[in-house]
Amino acid sequence: MSEQERADDKRATATTSEDLVELAKRRGYFFQSSGAYGGVGGFYTFGPQGAALKGNVEDAWRDRFAVAEGNMEIDAPTIMPEPVFEASGHLDGFDDMLIECPECGESHRADHVVEDNTEYEDAESLPIPEVEEVIAEYELVCPSCGAGLAGQAVDTFNLMFATNIGPGDSDPGYMRPETAQGIFVEFPRLKEYARNQLPFGVTQIGRAYRNEISPRRSIIRTREFTQAELEYFVDPETDEPDLSTVADVEVTLYPASEQNEEDGEEIRTTIGDAVEEGIISSPWVAYFLGVAKPWYDAVGVDMDRFRFRQHLSGERAHYASDCWDAESEVDGNWIEMAGFAYRGDYDLSKHDEYSDDRFTIFKQYDEPKTVERATVDPDMSYLGPEFGGDAQAVVQKLDDLAARDRAAFEGDTVEIDLEGETHELPVEKTRFAVEEQTEAGEHITPHVVEPSFGVDRLVYTVLHHAYREDEVDGEERTYLDLEPEVAPTFVGVFPLQNDEELEAQANEIVADLREVGLSVTYDDSGNIGRRYRRQDEVGTPFCVTVDYETVEDEETTVTVRERDTTDQKRLPVDDLAETLSAIREGDLAFEEL
Repeated sequence: MSEQERADDKRATATTSEDLVELAKRRGYFFQSSGAYGGVGGFYTFGPQGAALKGNVEDAWRDRFAVAEGNMEIDAPTIMPEPVFEASGHLDGFDDMLIECPECGESHRADHVVEDNTEYEDAESLPIPEVEEVIAEYELVCPSCGAGLAGQAVDTFNLMFATNIGPGDSDPGYMRPETAQGIFVEFPRLKEYARNQLPFGVTQIGRAYRNEISPRRSIIRTREFTQAELEYFVDPETDEPDLSTVADVEVTLYPASEQNEEDGEEIRTTIGDAVEEGIISSPWVAYFLGVAKPWYDAVGVDMDRFRFRQHLSGERAHYASDCWDAESEVDGNWIEMAGFAYRGDYDLSKHDEYSDDRFTIFKQYDEPKTVERATVDPDMSYLGPEFGGDAQAVVQKLDDLAARDRAAFEGDTVEIDLEGETHELPVEKTRFAVEEQTEAGEHITPHVVEPSFGVDRLVYTVLHHAYREDEVDGEERTYLDLEPEVAPTFVGVFPLQNDEELEAQANEIVADLREVGLSVTYDDSGNIGRRYRRQDEVGTPFCVTVDYETVEDEETTVTVRERDTTDQKRLPVDDLAETLSAIREGDLAFEEL
């Protein structure tokens, strides 16, 4: 099959989500959790095939964004104490819009009610009063019982799962809503591992939790999910990406300016031209878009159903100054698979302000500089009696305030916040002064660029884009055109019949293939045609059949069948492991055999 024929085939056999979800449940990709107890919305279990596919996608991500980019990987806890989320802003600003039905009491996400029943595509970016007006204007109704929702208040609903850490008067904590905070809070230690040199990146693949108001569309919107995130720390004044490596990557972009136009369109361009023309303002964001595009192609996302869309101003998270989503088309809708955000110094500055540690890096000058520096040298004979054991904390607060806002010391008194309480001190007791100092360098707060991938949504997209139906030998067939790199099983090995000699030979082949690291399944159940169909339906790229020629001929050979074309070739057993390994690594094509 030619490349064009394969491309046409991909477009012609796109499926519905209902077909895919049914196949996923039947073949062990994913299904709703706790089914024996009626199930619970927003939680899914990945079955044997799904767990293997998801693991392969994560490994491919790790290879590209951690290993190939030279970044570190960590594994942080999923529960973190409340102060972390006070600092990050998630306690106050990580909300969705909730509307409750006056008749049945069911809660719904207000922006989804609007998007599902009007021409508004991004209701999430609208202010709450405007959402209430749209609901009234269109006379929208409860999706569950059909009662009118006009006049119902739209409230904010924080998405974090709360918990307690320890028994008794325990400390409040939260399930992390993003893996990123596990990286940010460890920055003071991570920078040492990076030898205090910028730029450097830290990755993490792990679970995150969001108490979604309306989880839906199977694993696309769930309450527990897997993220693969990279936090890349840069000096905003001097660090620049090497755009030459991605300048020629062709991309489809949907910038905010086009979305705001009535006849706005997607733009097909290259990463280099998009930066040059100011379509993508951040070179760092552009660099990671350029890295991500070929990676998505390699793991099996259909590039004819893929784009990067810029967030509208009201849509961006509280920490992002700019953000582009990687989106895939599924069932005629675009779904977000990843976000590429420029988070600036928001996160590190907040943790620096709220914690007792320093979230900066010392940047050495080429030559020493003489600068004016605001300093304090507090009178401890005053602070000690006034603050007791908190005196040192007050000194730190004064020191930070002097560095950040020397105007705060212009009056007779200065205010500081200590554990939520405001204190007023005489400025003369702080011994505030502005002095000339010769310095070898300065502490700077790095900026952060964040490619954040949703693994579950990517798995769903890969399966949806790989789904095929065709006809083989007069019978309808369903198969998954999964890329060999991510397919749960690479080879199925079958004895043609239940025969001890054939089974022994087949088991020897299984052992040989597993020894070279290939994922192999053995199947001797049912006729050979049914076994082929089973492996086709879970996306196994190759099947090996051991028949009587294998054990009777002078040269030991087997039949190797390729999934998509169903073409078969006779190959020597002695070379089988080496040949299939070369195909798995992309060094050899089946049609070349």
